[in-house]
Amino acid sequence: MNPQQSGPSERKTHRAWAAALMLVACATVQAGDADSERESLARIENELAVVQQMVAAASRDAPPSQRVNFRYEWLINDLDVMRRGIQQHLNAPMQPRPVEPLRGDYRQ
Repeated sequence: MNPQQSGPSERKTHRAWAAALMLVACATVQAGDADSERESLARIENELAVVQQMVAAASRDAPPSQRVNFRYEWLINDLDVMRRGIQQHLNAPMQPRPVEPLRGDYRQ
């Protein structure tokens, strides 16, 4: 579907994905010492929180009867997994931790 023809919830979802992808790109491009890494990760964690709020708003605005529904709750949970992983790293960066798998397929 063309972005100009999409509804408000689809535009919000597109914006949320674009923001998340930009965050990941910025994090991979920016190199430096441990302090700048921690600052970058903290900024990414904060931005993921904003994206999570945007996804929740898009979920509330989504029409209830669509042929194909977007699984907002899965995306919100995956964003939460990413945020928790960053928080764990920032709180204890020297300890390895298990990584929870993401669902990844948000359409049904």
